[in-house]
Amino acid sequence: MRINDDTVAEIHLLSLFNLASHQEGVKVHHDAEAHLIGAAKRLCEKGLTTQPDGGYLTDLGIEVAENVQRMLTILNAN
Repeated sequence: MRINDDTVAEIHLLSLFNLASHQEGVKVHHDAEAHLIGAAKRLCEKGLTTQPDGGYLTDLGIEVAENVQRMLTILNAN
C-alpha cells in the first residue's frame, strides 16, 4: 500500500489533536494551506471528525488518532 500526499496530510492533521483532552479540537482556517483544508474535509467525510474544517474527533477518530500518534512515536524514536 502506497502513502500518497492526501494520506500524509490526513496523518499530519490527526497528529495535531490533543488526545489528553477530547474537549480540545482542531480548527483549519479558510486561509490554511490547501492540503490541510482538503485533509480536514476528507477526515470529516470519513467520519473521523465532526466538522469539515476540523472540529472534534469522533469515537472512530479518537481510535485512529491514537494509532497515528503511536505510529509516529515509534517511527520517531531514536
